[in-house]
Amino acid sequence: MPARPDFLTNSMIIGAHPDDEMLWFNAIVGKVDKVVIVFRDFWAAPRLGPARAAAMAALPLRDVTCLNVAEPGTYGCADWQNPVLTDYGMRLGPEETRREVTRLAKRALGKVSPLSPVTSPERVAQTYRDNFTRICDALAPMLTPDMNVFTHNPWGEYGHEDHVQIFRALDHLRRRIGFTLWMSNYCTERSLPLAMRYLRSDPAPYVRLPTDKALAEAIADVYRAHDCWTWTDDWAWFDDECYIEAPRGEAGGNQNRLMPLNFFSGETAPRKPLPLKTSSALILSALAGAALAELW
Repeated sequence: MPARPDFLTNSMIIGAHPDDEMLWFNAIVGKVDKVVIVFRDFWAAPRLGPARAAAMAALPLRDVTCLNVAEPGTYGCADWQNPVLTDYGMRLGPEETRREVTRLAKRALGKVSPLSPVTSPERVAQTYRDNFTRICDALAPMLTPDMNVFTHNPWGEYGHEDHVQIFRALDHLRRRIGFTLWMSNYCTERSLPLAMRYLRSDPAPYVRLPTDKALAEAIADVYRAHDCWTWTDDWAWFDDECYIEAPRGEAGGNQNRLMPLNFFSGETAPRKPLPLKTSSALILSALAGAALAELW
């Protein structure tokens, strides 16, 4: 039996949403010591949180924990052609305002769970900002200097604002605690402008591993069975993945490089649409009530 690679000793995957642990860390998800998922509930889909909880409890993995942080609903809110990073993640643009109108309308129409913490009066951008502290506070006690931690890359794989936030939270904790932070190699045309900033003239060595397609399908089937699979149904697993120690800050420049990328077309393989849209008539009829509700 081959020896366990050193970089999987005392190892942990930290993924944003349920299924991220196997989409971007396919080669190691069955080998790490622990998997941590950050988000569970989502205000736009009240039934999603309980379904995710049931699915995570049924995953064929050795140790899975969820931080139960509320998902803010930021996907697609940043300007990915000219991305602006912040201490807590990314700067959100006009789409965040439209998303907030949807949240208020759904809340006024009773289409979010009244028992869920995601019905707080915080707007989408504020929840996103506050989540950075929540995530850091929840993860810090779980991390030690001798750990190998695997998480989203700085550009969020296909360009997801939550993924970028998770990376930036762990990069912050790495400076404080001193663990080794690893990332994998997925990228799309959407996230490429941000990925280009992290190229190096002397990148660290990378590790290439074959993916475990059978385990990935088994995990995907659990999410499908619990009706909380949010990725495309016709996704084709890559044959291998590359892992590299996450760069410390941006660099960029001519003739720079990082590692081989698993590059795919993100616009043809998005997450399944969740109920973020509300008809104009319903929004108009609900906004007055929503605004009043925010005052109480």
